[in-house]
Amino acid sequence: MQILVVGGSGMIGGHAALHLAASGHEVTIASRNPPAGATPMSALAFLQGDYVAGSFRTADLARFDALVFAAGQDPRHLRKGDDAAVHWERANVEAVPRFFAQARDAGVRRAVNIGSFYPQAAPQLMAGNPYILSRHRVDEAVRALSTPDFGVVCLNPPYMLGAVPGLGSRAFERLTHYAQGRVPKIPVFAPTGGVNFMSTRSLAQAIEGALMRGEAGRAYLVGDRNLSFLDYFTAFFRAVGNTAAIPQLAQDHPLASSYAGLGGTLYFEPDPAQTALLGYARDDITRAIEEIVAQYRHP
Repeated sequence: MQILVVGGSGMIGGHAALHLAASGHEVTIASRNPPAGATPMSALAFLQGDYVAGSFRTADLARFDALVFAAGQDPRHLRKGDDAAVHWERANVEAVPRFFAQARDAGVRRAVNIGSFYPQAAPQLMAGNPYILSRHRVDEAVRALSTPDFGVVCLNPPYMLGAVPGLGSRAFERLTHYAQGRVPKIPVFAPTGGVNFMSTRSLAQAIEGALMRGEAGRAYLVGDRNLSFLDYFTAFFRAVGNTAAIPQLAQDHPLASSYAGLGGTLYFEPDPAQTALLGYARDDITRAIEEIVAQYRHP
């Protein structure tokens, strides 16, 4: 298939693009800027565009059989002084369904939207949170665009773990250096609470499965393992060879947060039948953390 991966210059979209290319598909990356030259995604075809600004032409999309959308905006995209509710309405609720409708009109046959686990795993968090609510509204709107000729599937993953050579992640770099004892300003402790985690490799496999076998108009809650933040931090500490004990404290931590709130857990168990349908591997968390540490650890 000819597949367009929107947001393919980032970690999630990049892993998806590389996996799909390795599976024999013709993959093109779409984003506002080309992938960094040091990343393996730079070897793939590139289409420049901004879905929020509406700069993609319908003719640009007409040559693709399928679309993977991994560019939905999250809190990292908010700028200082932005009105969050206005931003999410414009960048997610309005722009994403508009782009999917354009892809449908261009003749794209299959589309996968990468959303967030919050609306499915903890729908009560939508109240008063414009970001989570925007993810829910996008999920519903793009699936409603499904027709017999345009099948839309939503995948809603949890906290993602992975690394792409040549692509930096400030958050994972800091956590790796913290585990190495190189961030002395932050005392060693883990906050209470925890969430579900998943590797970008597992998600890439699920994306291919959704394109090939996903039920049009369906939203799938995908994930791997529930970990407390103590478990999560411990895995990083052990991966760098640090055997220090990590106390667990009921305090906010700058390197771990969750919309579930301090001490809250947001755990779920993926449906085994859906996992089999999508064909993604589980128990990939340790490998993903080792991949991150290998990229970011200080010599």
